[in-house]
Amino acid sequence: RIYLMRHGHVDYFSPEVIASGDFENVPLTPLGREQALAAGQALAHVPFDRVICSGLRRTKETAEITINNNELRKNIKVEIEAGLVELRGSTDGPRMTREKLAASLAFQFDAANEPGARFGLGTNGERFSDAYQRGFRSIEALLSQRDWANILIVAHEGINRMLLGWMTGAGLNGVQSFEQDTACINILDFDMAPRQSGEGVEIIRKVIKALNLTPYNWSKFGMNMTSLERIMAPLETHH
Repeated sequence: RIYLMRHGHVDYFSPEVIASGDFENVPLTPLGREQALAAGQALAHVPFDRVICSGLRRTKETAEITINNNELRKNIKVEIEAGLVELRGSTDGPRMTREKLAASLAFQFDAANEPGARFGLGTNGERFSDAYQRGFRSIEALLSQRDWANILIVAHEGINRMLLGWMTGAGLNGVQSFEQDTACINILDFDMAPRQSGEGVEIIRKVIKALNLTPYNWSKFGMNMTSLERIMAPLETHH
């Protein structure tokens, strides 16, 4: 079983982030830390064998806060799987205000299945098809390592959408329908069997047991914006 999370809330437009110019390794906001804490409380009873993040700061902080609530595994080391890093956006897109950027990115995933479609508003973002491949290949590699029963993975909205599309068999045709709120929890089950060749194991069934759970707001009351809209919105609108 894989417990797949998205990192907690971040603010790409904070004075500190803008001053640093580093929009990749942004830290969690206090709200993001609260969200991770709620997730940790919800998962406190799960005996994780491994904990994995993408390596970016926001995923590592979320993983550490989440697992710190787990008395069974609070001292477990957080591993890095770079294949689960967020989709790489374009660097040659137009400069926009926060509001215009949110509006322009809102339907990015609707076109993910189009030939050659890329993530971002410019021309050199990562191809959705490439991200999809690296994402599910990373999970397949983990599933081939049969030294675990329960794994916690903390990744990102875009790559999580790729994985959920793979889980359903819809591929890139289905990724636009999967919302991933900050610090959400998805529960993915896999049935494995030895390959007929006798070498390794193969997936014989994939099941999404739970999707986009948010322990800090189970009913999602008041969460009418998409997660991207919330990230782009001023922080005071999030409560």
